[in-house]
Parts: sequence; C-alpha cells; structure tokens
Amino acid sequence: MKHIYNENKKGAPVFVLLHGTGGTEHDLLPLAGMLNPEYNVLSVRGNVSENGMNRYFKRHGEGQYDVEDLNFRGKELHDFIVESSEDYGFDVRDVIFVGFSNGSNIAINMMLREDTDYRKAILFAPLYPVTIDHDKDLSGAEVFLSMGRNDPMAPEEESKRVIELFESRGADVTTTWVNGHSLPQEAAMKAKEWLEG
Repeated sequence: MKHIYNENKKGAPVFVLLHGTGGTEHDLLPLAGMLNPEYNVLSVRGNVSENGMNRYFKRHGEGQYDVEDLNFRGKELHDFIVESSEDYGFDVRDVIFVGFSNGSNIAINMMLREDTDYRKAILFAPLYPVTIDHDKDLSGAEVFLSMGRNDPMAPEEESKRVIELFESRGADVTTTWVNGHSLPQEAAMKAKEWLEG
C-alpha cells in the first residue's frame, strides 16, 4: 500500500494516519507533528478509488457501506500494519490510530475485529452504520472521538451509536463535539491534551 513512514524516535508510539475521502497519505502529517512530534508515523493511502477519490473501502452511497468490502479492506490494512511493523521495527501494540472521516471508519473496523488488539485511537468525524454480531472486549482500550453536532454526513444519533459501540465493549471513551464534518484546530488541541493526559 502507498504510504509514508517517518521514524522520529526509536521505540516511541506509532501514529497510523488514515485520511478522509479524497485525501492522501500527506494530509494528516501536520496533525501528527502537532499531536506529538516525537511519535513515529505510518501514514497510509486508501487503495480504493471512488470517482477518482482515495478511500479505504467501497460504499453504495452516503452512509451505505459495502460491508463485505469493508471487512476485506480492514483485514488487508491490518495485515499491512503488521507487515510494516516487521519492516520498520515497531510493536503493533504501540499503534495509535489517527483518522478523519473515512479513515476513522476503517480504524473502527480494525479495532472491532476479533483477531486484532489495537488499544488506542483518535478519531475525527466517525460514522459506523454496521451491524456487529460479536461483543469484543475492549476494556483497556482508550478512544478519543471528535464528532459534529451539525454533521451533514453523520447525524447526532449515529455519532452516539459510535460512542456506544466502544463504551458497551468496555473502552475508555473521551468525546468532544464540534460543529460540522470537520477537523478544527480546537478538536486537534483537545486530542493533544487527551494524549498528554
């Protein structure tokens, strides 16, 4: 998969950066530097194209996921992260997902998979309208969620569903609310404070 790996400090946690629809592996690099310039960075470009825009998985329409493709791509991305950990010499347990929109959604898929053990994520503008038929134990996991009160793509009840997906499985969830489907400076600063806390 097309990606960037920046090692900033050997043994430090690794931000896995996951962009929004139409983005690239360069989009979230400034955010990673602001969150913690010493953390290492694996930034991955989505390898699905929707009308020429990069995404991590297919969909049938706004908020209508191709669940089969979502699960296939989630496994593919997880396998790529494991491979990268061997290539670049980091521990998968040190991964912190940092996602926006479509990137947040594939991160949720990877955290909820029964065969993975990701424990930390910073997710902006997530949406996950998918039925999950298992209750994976996420106690010990920590998740920061930034959601929009007036997000045209993710209604407030869908945002609350994302919170519930994590809380019902025992994860420690911190939320902040912004206005729309965005990643404003104040949400990034709250994420930084959460990370330092």
